[in-house]
Amino acid sequence: MSKRDYYEVLGISKGATQEEIKKAYRKNAIQYHPDKNPGDKEAESKFKEAAEAYEILSNADKRNRYDRYGHAGVGGAAGGGFGGGMSMEDIFENFGDVFGSAFGGSFGGFGGFGGFGNSRQRGRRVNKGSTLRVKVTLTLNDIAHGVNKKIKVNKYITCDTCGGNGAKDSASFSNCSTCHGSGQVTKVTSTFLGQMQTSSICHVCGGEGKIITNKCTKCHGEGMVKDSEVISLDIPAGVAEGMQLSVSGRGNAARRGGVNGDLIVVIHEEKHPDLIRDGNDLIYGLYLNLAEAAIGSTVEIPTVDGKVKIKIEPGTQPGKILRLRGKGLPEVNGYGKGDLLVNINVWVPKNLSKEEKKQVEQLAASENFKPQPSLDDKNLFQRMKGFFE
Repeated sequence: MSKRDYYEVLGISKGATQEEIKKAYRKNAIQYHPDKNPGDKEAESKFKEAAEAYEILSNADKRNRYDRYGHAGVGGAAGGGFGGGMSMEDIFENFGDVFGSAFGGSFGGFGGFGGFGNSRQRGRRVNKGSTLRVKVTLTLNDIAHGVNKKIKVNKYITCDTCGGNGAKDSASFSNCSTCHGSGQVTKVTSTFLGQMQTSSICHVCGGEGKIITNKCTKCHGEGMVKDSEVISLDIPAGVAEGMQLSVSGRGNAARRGGVNGDLIVVIHEEKHPDLIRDGNDLIYGLYLNLAEAAIGSTVEIPTVDGKVKIKIEPGTQPGKILRLRGKGLPEVNGYGKGDLLVNINVWVPKNLSKEEKKQVEQLAASENFKPQPSLDDKNLFQRMKGFFE
C-alpha cells in the first residue's frame, strides 16, 4: 500500500511555514491521540501517520529531499529494503516538545499527555542504539538498474555472552528501590485546572526498572560490544548523489537489550568516463570528422547498457542534439525514464599535409562548401548575439 503525501496527511500546502506545519501536526495529534480514541486502530494509524509526516516536514533537509524525490528520498523506497516507520514509543520520545508547548509545558513530554480523561501510563524505558552513517559509491550502471551492495560496517553489536542485558546471569538483578521496578516516577501537581499527573524517567535506574548487581565480564554491563557486521543493501534504481536512504534497525545496538539504531546510507555517484548525468537524462559528446558530418555515417556510442549504433544524417551540423528516448536513468519512484542526449561536435584537423591542404582548398571553392545557414541557425545566432549585448 503506497504512502499518502505528507502535506495531504497534515492538510497543508507545499509552501507551508514551519509554524503552520507544527500547528497542523498538533491538531492531527490531538484529534487522533490514543487517549482520546481508546481501542481505535484507525485513529492510532492516523496518529502515527501524522507524526511521521511532521518528522519529515519539520526538518529542512528531509523536507527538501522529500520535495525532490518523494517518499524514496527519505527512506520510503518500496521493495528496496529501506523504510522508515515510527513506533508509538518513537513518537512519545521525540515529539514531546511540540505538545509541551501546546499545553503550556505542564506535561512531561508525551508521557503525561492526558487532558482527555485518564492519564496515559508508559511502560519501562526502551533504550535505542545510535544511528550510523555510511557512504556507498555507485556506478551509473548501478543507478540505472538498482543494485545489491554488501558492506562491512564497524558498529556496536549485542553482547553474545549476556544476550544484551549487561548482567553476569539472571540472578544479577534487583528491582530499583526508587521506582519499584516501573522505570518511572510519578508526580501530582495542583493547578488551576485541577490536579495534573506527570511522569518522568527514574533518575536512579535510567528508566530500566532494575539495577545490575553483578555485571557481565565481556561488555562490563553495557550489553553491547564493538565489532563489525556485513550488511546487505538493496538500493533502488534512480538514486542520486547525496540522497540518503534509511535502513531500520541496522545501526548500533542499544545498551542492555534495547532497540537497534538505524543505518543511514549516503549515495555517492561515481563519474562515468563518457556520460554526464543531468537529472535523469544522460549527455554524451560525439565528435565527427568532416567527412562523417558531410556525407553521413553510422557510429557507435556508449550507453549505460552497452554500446549502440546510431545513424548520422548527411549534412549534420555541429551543435545538433540527437535524443535517444528512454536511454537515460529511471525515476527513483519507478515512473518514467530519462533520455540520452547526443551532442554533435565536428572535429576540425589542426595539421594538414600539403596534399590534404590542396584537397581542402579545392573543396572550399565548391558552391556546396559555402556556408548556407538555415532560418533556425540564423535565429540561434540572433539569440546568442542578444545574450552577449
